[in-house]
Amino acid sequence: MCRIHGHFDATSSPHELRAAGALQRHGGPDDSRVACGPGWGLGSSRLALTDPAGGRQPYELAGGRIKVVFNGEIYNHAELRARLETRGHTFADRCDGSVLPAAYAEYGREFTEQLDGMYAVALMDLRAEPTLLLATDDAGMKPIYYHWDEARRRLFFASELPALLALARIRPALWEPGLDSYLATKTPFGEETMFEGIRVLPPGTTAVCSSSKGLRLYRRQAAETPLPPGEPGELVRGALTGEVRRLAVADAEVCAITSGGLDSSLVTALAAQDSTAGLHSFTIAYRGEWPGDERHFARAVAERCGTVHHQVELDIADFPELLPEVAWHLGQPNADPITLSTFGLFQAVHQAGFKVALTGDAADEIFAGYGRVHAAVAARGAWIPAYVDALAAIPQEARSRLYSADYRAYIGDRGSASEAIADRLREDAVRRSRLDVLSDFETRVRLPAYHLRRVDHLSMAHAVEVRLPFCQRSVSGLALALPAEQRVGEGRGKVALYAAASGLLPQSVLSRPKQPFTLPITAMLAPGTPLAAYAREVLSPSRLRAAGLLDPTAVDRLLAAQRARPTDCLALAIWSLLMFELWREEFGVSGRVPQQAAGARTEAEPSLLEVTS
Repeated sequence: MCRIHGHFDATSSPHELRAAGALQRHGGPDDSRVACGPGWGLGSSRLALTDPAGGRQPYELAGGRIKVVFNGEIYNHAELRARLETRGHTFADRCDGSVLPAAYAEYGREFTEQLDGMYAVALMDLRAEPTLLLATDDAGMKPIYYHWDEARRRLFFASELPALLALARIRPALWEPGLDSYLATKTPFGEETMFEGIRVLPPGTTAVCSSSKGLRLYRRQAAETPLPPGEPGELVRGALTGEVRRLAVADAEVCAITSGGLDSSLVTALAAQDSTAGLHSFTIAYRGEWPGDERHFARAVAERCGTVHHQVELDIADFPELLPEVAWHLGQPNADPITLSTFGLFQAVHQAGFKVALTGDAADEIFAGYGRVHAAVAARGAWIPAYVDALAAIPQEARSRLYSADYRAYIGDRGSASEAIADRLREDAVRRSRLDVLSDFETRVRLPAYHLRRVDHLSMAHAVEVRLPFCQRSVSGLALALPAEQRVGEGRGKVALYAAASGLLPQSVLSRPKQPFTLPITAMLAPGTPLAAYAREVLSPSRLRAAGLLDPTAVDRLLAAQRARPTDCLALAIWSLLMFELWREEFGVSGRVPQQAAGARTEAEPSLLEVTS
């Protein structure tokens, strides 16, 4: 696991590369290096988890004419290395990333089809015309942010947004539809980010950049997984057992995150079966008495599995100090309150000496675990409006009333993000079943943007690599190939996953109602709490008026309504606005609505060509 960054056809100095790398060194504290040549530069910061004594980046081949920096883990590196050795390649160490230059030399741009893992790769090919290649894994577990200057034909990239802003010397500016996009989906979906001119490489994509051809994007088509014969629960348990066993292999201490829900508890149980030294498990709680406390479920799982259990407690009094740091590490706002808990949890994991954590993330997406999906599948008649509203931090009608007059007019002319999502779903629903449409949207669109980037940034903020068994092809492909009734049945999702967990977990966990792994913000924003006072300070009329995007009077009414009669929806709305303003102030982002006519990106920022290989 590393952090990577670099440029192509630009004039960044080694000092600028090192300075940008320092902004994401928290994710790779074990080694830091840069490599430069005429018009190009690569940088990496390493978190050493496989062969710590080896793995010096950039990895090289062909006398240094192929250079690679890499973030992530290649789980099939041993098999791939053995195959490449039969073709005459030799390797100086057993680091997983060391196989990448040889794999590229053998398979060309399609080398990523040989990789099983989570990764973001940057490769310079200097054998002929200098060419930069960037690639992401199929699930989008490891992000690459980039800035493409079409006029000057220059490309900058980085694992994290603060490093990219510094390397590309970009003055942060708001992508104007960003506020509405954020409130519609709790973080921007797709390739856009909240920063004007900065995009994120989609999952399963290879970008190729050269002086003669510019920047081209190639989307890989993931092969469908055929459903093997067998009982669904047994198939799921077998696939998940194999992936947990593989992902638990590291030259560093490995632990499990155990929330007390089905997904993380099952991963913990399977990991504990193979642990010879005693698996350590971690859960998050909050000092004092708060609704939705799951610590007793997590403790029951730990006792059943025989783990060494760590209960991490956060103090609400510390939240105002932690939140700006969370906003900075995220790079752009995410409205899920679990961001704060995640940050504190992985800080404790790091302090306990662990570099790798197994988690149950992504199970809800691939096994249709969310209530909004169940409701949409069961709905008679129109289902899209309610589903789209369920995605939002603030539903469309309500958030429009919170906008300033200028921003409301801008979104009215341009069209809201919610409307764009609804149009996409309607178009897709013509060709496929409702559950398939929802599963595709949840896994391909929402999961990487809302969930995986958040987990990556907040765990790597403390030099902890999260490994995700549910994102592995053998598990996710199987889940999506299951019959509909094995994903959603009798108003409950994850039917096959519950069957897989039978006999492994306490009955209290298997029979409990589903509960989001989140922060109890409704109670924590009640009058008199430190968080409520902090929210009023950040969302004060003077600060909102300076940005020009929100109506200070409308936001003040929102705060007053929460004080008078707290509700979950009001609390989430306040939290979402709080995180947006903290992000905007943290990066010095101007929020003024442009006077030009509303619309999509200008001619200076054309959409990139997408070619399906």
